[in-house]
Amino acid sequence: MKSTKLRLVTEPADGLLIGGLTALSTADYPGWLAAVVFCQGCQWRCDYCHNPHLLPRQVQSSERSISWHDVTAFLERRRGLLDAVVFSGGEPTLHAGLPAAICKVKDMGYAVGLHTAGIHPRKLRIVLPLVDWVAMDIKAPFGDYARITGVAGSGERALESMLQIIASGVAHEFRTTVHPDLLTRDAIFDIATSLQFHGARSYALQEFRAQGCSQGSLALEAQSQHIDAALAHAVASRFETFELRRS
Repeated sequence: MKSTKLRLVTEPADGLLIGGLTALSTADYPGWLAAVVFCQGCQWRCDYCHNPHLLPRQVQSSERSISWHDVTAFLERRRGLLDAVVFSGGEPTLHAGLPAAICKVKDMGYAVGLHTAGIHPRKLRIVLPLVDWVAMDIKAPFGDYARITGVAGSGERALESMLQIIASGVAHEFRTTVHPDLLTRDAIFDIATSLQFHGARSYALQEFRAQGCSQGSLALEAQSQHIDAALAHAVASRFETFELRRS
């Protein structure tokens, strides 16, 4: 479910910058009914991003605003109807107010999920003990990250974050978005091998979705079902749980 584009509001008490809210999702926290809070801003510039409006640190929209108070009021009304709240983005760990927001949601009785690209390992270390489940995007083999993110040193940060998640014992999912022009079969095997070696338990391959992508050339060049069954089977055999998500 797509996020709603909303004008940026900052809550001085917690510093959380909110770019959108999805009231109900069955996909963002597998097996749970969840609301999704989209945090505004991301320092990486992956061409295939399907939420490009969340990349800037301020919303490029004049639509109605949403505040953290609005979010908590909504969650109060949904007690007993929702299982969890997922903090997504953008990149949630950019925000100093994230730990306080997580604690507030847990005090309301919700499980908490986190979507991250692993951009800030130090900040991730702070919130990992607070969450119940975390999903991390693995963009490429760690030595080739800058080609995807446009940021030097991003692979080292992602590797550190991946190791933290595995060491934490928190339930997790690592996932890779696959565009045939950006990741080869060998690259996918390299990612899977690295995750398996370090002890990752859950992995997902998801085909690129053109919806929301601002890079028209990628959308035109993508082919449906470009992850074949043999590749999916070979990767799946390395993990306790594996999911293939078709576009």
